[in-house]
Amino acid sequence: MKVPLSWLREWVEWPRQWDAQELARRLTLAGFEVESITPAAPHFSGVVIARIESTEPLPQTGKPQHAPRLQVCRVVTASGAVDAVGAGSALQIVCGAPNARPGLVTALAIVGAQLPGDRRIQQEKRRGVDSAGMLCSARELGLGDDSAGILELPADAPLGADLRGYLDLDEAVLEVNVTPNRGDALSMQGLAREVAALAVPLTSAATVTASAPSAPAVTPPPTVPAPLAVTLEAGAGTARFAAAVLQGIDNTRPTPLWMRERLRRAGVRSISAVVDVTNYVMLELGQPLHAYDLDKLHGGVLVARRGRAGERLQLLDGRDIEVDEDVLVIADEQGAVGLAGIMGGLRTAVAPQSRAIALEAAWFAPAAIAGRARRYGLSTDASQRFERGVDWCGQERALARAVLLIRQIAGGLAGEPFVVERTRELPRTPIVLLRPRQLQRLLGAPVPAGEVERRLRALGMTVTPAANGRGEPPRSEPPRSEPPRSEPSGWHVQPPSWRSDIAIEADLIEEVARLGGLDVLPEQDASLPLVPRAPRGRRIDEGVVMRTLAARGYQEVITYAFVDPALQRVLLGEQTPIELTNPIAADLSVMRSSLWPGLIGAARENLRRQQLRVRLFELGVQFERAVTAAGATLVGGYREQKVLAGLALGARLPEQWANDRAALDFYDIKGDVQALLTLVGAEEPVTFEPTAVPCLHPGRCARVLRGGIAVGVLGELHPGLVRTLDLTYAPLLFELDFAAAFHAEVAQFREVSRFPRIRRDISITVPERTAFASVCERVSVVASSLLKELRVFDVYHGSEIEEGRKSLALGLILQDLHRTLTDEDADRTVRAVVEDLRSSLDARIRE
Repeated sequence: MKVPLSWLREWVEWPRQWDAQELARRLTLAGFEVESITPAAPHFSGVVIARIESTEPLPQTGKPQHAPRLQVCRVVTASGAVDAVGAGSALQIVCGAPNARPGLVTALAIVGAQLPGDRRIQQEKRRGVDSAGMLCSARELGLGDDSAGILELPADAPLGADLRGYLDLDEAVLEVNVTPNRGDALSMQGLAREVAALAVPLTSAATVTASAPSAPAVTPPPTVPAPLAVTLEAGAGTARFAAAVLQGIDNTRPTPLWMRERLRRAGVRSISAVVDVTNYVMLELGQPLHAYDLDKLHGGVLVARRGRAGERLQLLDGRDIEVDEDVLVIADEQGAVGLAGIMGGLRTAVAPQSRAIALEAAWFAPAAIAGRARRYGLSTDASQRFERGVDWCGQERALARAVLLIRQIAGGLAGEPFVVERTRELPRTPIVLLRPRQLQRLLGAPVPAGEVERRLRALGMTVTPAANGRGEPPRSEPPRSEPPRSEPSGWHVQPPSWRSDIAIEADLIEEVARLGGLDVLPEQDASLPLVPRAPRGRRIDEGVVMRTLAARGYQEVITYAFVDPALQRVLLGEQTPIELTNPIAADLSVMRSSLWPGLIGAARENLRRQQLRVRLFELGVQFERAVTAAGATLVGGYREQKVLAGLALGARLPEQWANDRAALDFYDIKGDVQALLTLVGAEEPVTFEPTAVPCLHPGRCARVLRGGIAVGVLGELHPGLVRTLDLTYAPLLFELDFAAAFHAEVAQFREVSRFPRIRRDISITVPERTAFASVCERVSVVASSLLKELRVFDVYHGSEIEEGRKSLALGLILQDLHRTLTDEDADRTVRAVVEDLRSSLDARIRE
């Protein structure tokens, strides 16, 4: 939310020693983060206020179509400004704006002026006619997007005055990030309350008072009959609806400059007098309003009800949508005329020719509005406020303010405002018990009772000392002989109607803390009891796993749990994804069934930025449908699974003069996975076996097994997908079930042999498709406890090996715990290994 300080100061007077930076600091410490402080307009200089005295067409020296709208304007300014350009009389300016006319007061950039975008104004000739400056549009000065004409200023604007000073364009505008629970602070009034509460200890002048902009008073006219009836459907979510009718307005009148400027500085575009007033009151008081063209309403009735199946509505932005029973609408006798609390309909929209309007200021239950805007891809100022909760007592005040401003600008007669409400559906303001002991326990320090009461009352809350800390009524029996207490044992606190976020004791404690300043709370070390427990099975700490990957050159990423359904379908096939009811974007509309889509998306972004060597990992949750053995989805059936996934592509090593540029291959990422799984110890063997995964390269993917149980998969992305996704290199991927892969037992002591080792080497040939894991398994079984390590130090394919076979050179490291092995022991073991490999794997000894 953008907050011009001049507008805020109309509501609250804070200490003069607080400049914009100090005010921003205090708001941030009070829970309202100020993201930026910017001037009301970009820098420019040399722009003064001038009046056009006369205009005449620019003489045509060529074809008429060259410059049909150019005209020569005679412009006067104050003498000081004229002297600055060396002229004592009217200036001659060539201008092509369609609204340039005699008597218009506008903005003049004199020769030498500096405009936004580093544009400097110079004396120049336009078709042979001297032009001593430029008459500026709002866009050229950074005051808006309108470039159809030059800026129009009030007729009483002081000629020759500096435009920046006249419009106070150097004032600071704060951009405040209001948290989702504080809908009451999305207005000048709401933030003024916060500033007043912060300033109370320092100045007695910090009080919140409504202040209308300076404008002539309007005498209330005789009321006119209100040709409008309002009906609220029970249980629909509309508990209060205030309305007023204005007739005989002139919506073609321009919105005053002061209002347009305030709207612009608050980030709202000026549209028309009526719409500008509704936006202005919303920003000022926090109550969204909507205006209907009364002549376009059928039956003179507005009904707040639920939508009907198949009912259609054309919104103000031109989109045609279908509503249902879950959506709250405003309707007339013909059908829906607006999405309640979100956006109005085009059929009853106020236009420049509208002469009679109906104003709406309603209270909609947040639950009836939340999520509905996103369902239709909308996000409006009104929906943001209604979703968070607006003051359910503020409709009459906002309506009266809007009626007053519309009559000041557009004239007309106002009917008597009226309110329709369903009292039983209005929110109930709770009374919350606050206990000093709980306050001290959560904050870590005591707060004096008087200070607690002062802070809460500064926020508009009603504070009553409680009889006792449990919120019980006072005792009727005679008091015991106890020393009198100097402080109450608690307080009953009732929040004001605009603070719908206060519901429990912790909410009050947060208010006490933030008003005192979160930065002044003392730091204390937490005290926790130490309870010894017997060691149990454990999981490897996530931090250890992530640091291991980081040490191997990987970088952690955090991607959305929502993914592009098209990308997930390409990678994982025709699965049934978990679709989101209200996706934040079309390409983020399903829950991820794997972390690979997010990693591949991140890799593609890095490749677009010339990062040719990428190592990424993510530890997160993937989502699957929980199904029965027959394949049916269980009721509420979704399952979350924590997984560790990684991606690597590009060169094996960073570019360096001593390294070659060899690309990564399957065995590099297999080594990374093996390094991770060594963290759990060696109690259960980790093996890799070939598998088939549709999105991975055939023959370059494997299942990861721990103790014979699959815990993950790794491999190279399928070449077809590499081309489809337009990747420079084929990425290598892995994914591990974190719970299954990183569960470890308590470490056990193992005796270390003090006897020497013996090494025996053998060279065998085996069929080409024989996996080394099979060879390793057979050697381990036969050599049993004597085998301490098995090394492969050579793999050979060539002409000296018969076709369809490969040569493996194995190094067996043998050792016994209790005695020194003899050569005979080692030879006996090697003979047994060779015989087993010959019979089980068709191995042959190479001579």
